[in-house]
Parts: sequence; C-alpha cells; structure tokens
Amino acid sequence: MFRGPHQPATDIAGKVQALETLLTQAAQEFDNIALASSLAAEDNVLFDVIARLKLNIRVFSLNTGRLHQQTLDVAPALQAKYGQTVQWFEPQAQAVETYVNTKGRDAFYESTALRKECCGIRKVEPLARALQGAKAWVTGQRQAQAATRAALPVREFDADRGIEKFNPLADWSEADVWTYVRQFEVPVNKLHFEGFPSIGCEPCTRAITIGEDIRAGRWWWEDPSSKECGLHNANLKK
Repeated sequence: MFRGPHQPATDIAGKVQALETLLTQAAQEFDNIALASSLAAEDNVLFDVIARLKLNIRVFSLNTGRLHQQTLDVAPALQAKYGQTVQWFEPQAQAVETYVNTKGRDAFYESTALRKECCGIRKVEPLARALQGAKAWVTGQRQAQAATRAALPVREFDADRGIEKFNPLADWSEADVWTYVRQFEVPVNKLHFEGFPSIGCEPCTRAITIGEDIRAGRWWWEDPSSKECGLHNANLKK
C-alpha cells in the first residue's frame, strides 16, 4: 500500500552498508558505468550514495519532452546539494514530430502498441544513446513496485544491450527508501507528496489513492502485467 513520504522508519543500517558496498564494487569492476535516473526517490537515493562516496558512476536522465515541471526541478536541487549534474538525453525531434503528425500527440491512449511506440521514441532510443560505450548500468527498480518486477535480481545481464545491469534497491521496501531519504536529507520530487509514488511522463501518470498498487498511476488504462516502457523488457520475460 502506498504511504509515500509518510512511511514509518525502518532499520536500514545493514541495507545501506550493502548498498554502498555493491555500488563501490560495481564502480571498481566497470570503468564505464552509469545510473539511469528517473529523478524519483529511489534514484535519488542512489545518487546520494554515488555523490557521498565519490564513485565514478555517471548519472543521466531522459527528458522525454513531456515530464512534469516538478520532475525537471529535481535536477537543479541535486546539483545544489551535491555539486554534481545530471546529464540529459532527449528524443530525436524528427521521430517525435512524425509520431505526432501521423498518429496524434496523445495516441498512446488508444492502444498499448501506440503507447509503446511513443515510449520507444521518447525513452528507449535516447537510453540507447545514453548507454553507448557503457559496460554496465544501474537502475532504481524495486521488486515491490510492480508485478513485472517481483523476481527482479540485484544483478543481471541485460541481453537487449549486451551489458551488465544492477538493481541495488531490488529488495528495498518503500519504507526503506523513505527512511533513507529522511536520514540523509535527499532532495525528492515534490509530486511524491501529492500521491505520486511512480512518476513518468505527465499524460501517462496520475496520483493514486490509499489501497492502490504503487504503480497504479502509470498507464492506468493498461493491464498491470504489461506495464513496462521498454527500458526494462527483461522484467516481462521473468
């Protein structure tokens, strides 16, 4: 059940130590490793560890062109606290224009296929460019986020991209995440305080109510078993 920032405190000492160890070892093992950040609370936890430990892990985010202003505002907040910037990657303008002109700006509401096509243009293709040359990448995914992530491992091989993939927070609960945020005073998206546990593009994200699944606000018109945008296709195969 989503309680967001109001989650009770948990004992995260062991998990923090394991997280710091994992990210430190990953940065040592791979000389080109990157955190793909959605600027959500989970990703900002990872950003905090990377910054505190001065790890050689670059951080990037995908500006789809349809993000909430509150999401965009997180990047300068992180820079103000840590002195580190988030590298932005944007979709190819021509691909966006073609989709809008031939299908419609909000055609993604019409079918899962059209939604995934839009995600492919605005997220998957920019991710491919962001990960060019990378030998590994890091995500803020958690097992408790969705049915498609229930079997999420801490480390896996991303066959789609031919590189290693780390999900350091795989076994963290939402309460763990918010305990860390409070303990380390991590900047977070203001939408988290307005009922948005999972935040994507503005037209594809809504607030949820008490009792709803934490990913219920993402592509709410679709079957929960297929709620992935294409960045993490391996989740659909597990």
